[in-house]
Amino acid sequence: MLIENAMVLAAGLGTRLRPITDTMPKPLVPIAGKPMIDHVLDLLVTAGIKTAAVNVHHFADRMEAHLHARPAPAIRISDERTALMNSGGGLAKGLTLLDPGPVLVMNADLFWIGEPEGRSNLARLAEAFDPARMDMLLLCVDLNRTTGHDGKKDFSLQTDGRLVRYAEGLPQPVVYAGAIALMSTLFDEAPKDAFNLNIYFDTAIAAGRLYGLMLEGEWITVGTPDAIGMAEAQFARLADPA
Repeated sequence: MLIENAMVLAAGLGTRLRPITDTMPKPLVPIAGKPMIDHVLDLLVTAGIKTAAVNVHHFADRMEAHLHARPAPAIRISDERTALMNSGGGLAKGLTLLDPGPVLVMNADLFWIGEPEGRSNLARLAEAFDPARMDMLLLCVDLNRTTGHDGKKDFSLQTDGRLVRYAEGLPQPVVYAGAIALMSTLFDEAPKDAFNLNIYFDTAIAAGRLYGLMLEGEWITVGTPDAIGMAEAQFARLADPA
């Protein structure tokens, strides 16, 4: 499926990354010389995204200035200055700024490096998304391909590609990698206030319509100051594998 629109969730306070986020928004924290959100937006551009809605709250003016200075993709700001909308509410609000249709959704602080040449994970996600069978297709990653993660297992990937919540003993545990393909119409009746996206995950699981696709490469999450060093080391390792 051709997907040219995206939503990037970037409005969080980044409290676990304090004191760094006392003076700057988390998405602008640099990793390997580039703000985290630029790693995310560059992955989206590589996958063919033309327009991205991005929600802002913490240091919103700095976020807007940085985003509008980018040549691509075209940015539409979802303003949450007055009230944070949580992951689900923020997504639902941001989707109203985009044309109806298929959308890629990403978190501003989760990205990956080292994907095989010519095999964009997001392009694969778009190609594999089938709205006739799926409410959402989540990009997932094996625990041993994560950097900076706390070890939590989110889902179990079934042999038919469906996802269920992970419980001890279930096969193929995976981590949610922070990228989703979905149809924007899924959120047409969403609440107008703050809510957690996990509500939609659980509804899709109950209907047998939450699916997963495995990430290729090394997934990076930067939730704490210590994780910055881990991420930088991973970049250095892949730049000089010897």
